[in-house]
Amino acid sequence: MVGARRARRSRTAVGATPAVLVLTAALSLSLTAGCTTNRSPDDGRSTSGRPSGISPPATALGPVLAVKIDNADAARPQTGVDAADLVYVEQVEGGLSRLMAVYASRLPQAVGPVRSARESDLELLGQFRQPRLAFSGAQSKLLPLIRRAPLDAVTPGDASGAYYRGPERAAPHNLYLRPDRLLSSVPGADALTTGFRYGPAPSGGRAQASHTVRYPAARFTFTWSADRGRWLVSMDGTPTVTAEGRRVAPATVVVQYVKVRESAFHDVLGNNTPYTETVGAGTAEVLRDGRVYDVRWKRATVRDGTDFTTNDGRPVDFAEGQVWVVFAKAP
Repeated sequence: MVGARRARRSRTAVGATPAVLVLTAALSLSLTAGCTTNRSPDDGRSTSGRPSGISPPATALGPVLAVKIDNADAARPQTGVDAADLVYVEQVEGGLSRLMAVYASRLPQAVGPVRSARESDLELLGQFRQPRLAFSGAQSKLLPLIRRAPLDAVTPGDASGAYYRGPERAAPHNLYLRPDRLLSSVPGADALTTGFRYGPAPSGGRAQASHTVRYPAARFTFTWSADRGRWLVSMDGTPTVTAEGRRVAPATVVVQYVKVRESAFHDVLGNNTPYTETVGAGTAEVLRDGRVYDVRWKRATVRDGTDFTTNDGRPVDFAEGQVWVVFAKAP
């Protein structure tokens, strides 16, 4: 099953662009190569910085589970997003958005709707140690790159009984994952090798009741709730709740300004797939405790986590709890 597939080695990508091959080679050299799927699509380290200081050796930690989650109107409300340690928001075709939820501390009974992977996911996931990626498929030309990436990718065709179709929605917005079929136990928060730190808020910042991030065809608003000590999420002007009616409310929100460029891939309508560059440096805004802090970010290589610092170089701590990272196009 999943464990047996990990030993498989894949063939060299055929027809990949030189830039893609460079990325794939960097990923392969930086981490131990993992196995992935060869199924067709359904449609498209630093340490953790936690107060304990040092993460256990990689051999002592199991993989985190990363799940690509549909964020179209027809996919809402989603299931299991509130249980994630970390939620990434990325721009996809047509100016829309998609989520990637990362689970290390606990697993919900179900997660979804699950959708397809993108090329920039490989760069983003390079910061984790052999992560397990749950997704519904990918473009055929992208699959060889996924097979070569240092991750364990699992589609519905790879894990019998792990995925199911819900009856309430039409395909492709009704595919769900049973996470315990892919992870027998959670690795714990120390497996989040993202470079994030947790602790007291930095000095300064500015009080702000809400903050909005706009994509060409999507909008995210985070509103501070003093009663809950959390940022309440709204998407496209509508409060974000789970399928059970619980309001999604992270403790920390990071708006990370990055380069978003065209990739070598397109969707079935001919729209180019954006590539979000998460290695490099730039500016960001950290939202915590009802305040916004202007900071800088740096991620030196594919295998490193992302460090956030004040303008004078001091590390920035996040509030304990769920973190959302929204990748926004740098001006």
